[in-house]
Amino acid sequence: MIFVTGPLLAGKQSCICAALGISPDEFARRAVRDVQELAAAAPDLPALAEALSRREIVIATEVGGGLVPTDPAERAAREAAGRLSCLLAERADTVIRVCCGLPQVLKGHLPC
Repeated sequence: MIFVTGPLLAGKQSCICAALGISPDEFARRAVRDVQELAAAAPDLPALAEALSRREIVIATEVGGGLVPTDPAERAAREAAGRLSCLLAERADTVIRVCCGLPQVLKGHLPC
């Protein structure tokens, strides 16, 4: 599994499409995006990470930067998203952080 993370609108999908030489339509078939949104409602983060790791490409937007939310539910959701990202990175063959459209390989190698 290739796990891609980075800030919102940083070019994560475009970068991976270019690296793999695939179209956006093919990307939609092979990948799952915005998994950070699944974390808050997940009763079992390790089980969710295990299920997601069966996909070829998993993309999560980093949500841990900036001000800490005052709302307890928003803080819990942000914490869950960060923990899910850690679990996915642990299971991934390749981990890539994309910022400003530039990939930084954190684990494994860029698949191109």
